[in-house]
Amino acid sequence: MSVTTDDHQLTRRLALGSVLGGAALLAGQAPKRDLSKLVPPLVETGFEPIFDGKSMDGWDGDPTFWRVENGALVGETTAEKQPAQNTFLIWRKGEPGNFELMAEYKLTGFNSGIQYRSIEMPNLKWAMKGYQADIDGEQTYTGQIYEERGRGFLALRGQFSYIPEGKKPGMVGTLGEDSELKALIHGADWNHVHIIARGNTLIQIWNGRVMSMLIDDDAANRKMEGLLGIQVHKGPAMKIEVRSMQLKML
Repeated sequence: MSVTTDDHQLTRRLALGSVLGGAALLAGQAPKRDLSKLVPPLVETGFEPIFDGKSMDGWDGDPTFWRVENGALVGETTAEKQPAQNTFLIWRKGEPGNFELMAEYKLTGFNSGIQYRSIEMPNLKWAMKGYQADIDGEQTYTGQIYEERGRGFLALRGQFSYIPEGKKPGMVGTLGEDSELKALIHGADWNHVHIIARGNTLIQIWNGRVMSMLIDDDAANRKMEGLLGIQVHKGPAMKIEVRSMQLKML
């Protein structure tokens, strides 16, 4: 077998690489291992659309404030056109218990939220009580777990919190600095939100990052299933647009 100049160069490169690798090991600097492939991103399956992109089929809300436009559910107020209280567009085709919900939204203005495991107030049409994935225009509250007409703040953005039976929420640990998580929110553009409700554990994910997490052991006050909804908030003018809503029952 004849040996070419290219073979000599390849041999020298391999030998040099071996020497450098050995030197790194001797110096206590093992080559960095790529861990990203050990647990790759999950391939999501089993989701079903709950908004057809063109009609209010399955959805119920005050037509004064809600419409379908450009493939999105749109709720809007103005300074002159205000609801009597926070009003919701309610999904009427089920009351999910254990589920995952994915959607894209864009908020212009004041405040909104995605309601889940909720009830409709008996004497207030289109008003809801229950867990809410909070959204606000200044990104002060966006990503937190809030309970509308209930216990209020349950897990702030960046918190993993726990509620013991009959007691108030307490933080167990952090999911990141508030400023770091806030920077991941697209204030004037579309955001992807992913809500996971499994048993008494709730997880809210924004644009691929866990924003808040709650374990709720307060059996007297928690809700294990209920309605889904989207909020139009009374107050300063606001516009919420929601599209690509998909639900997976667990």
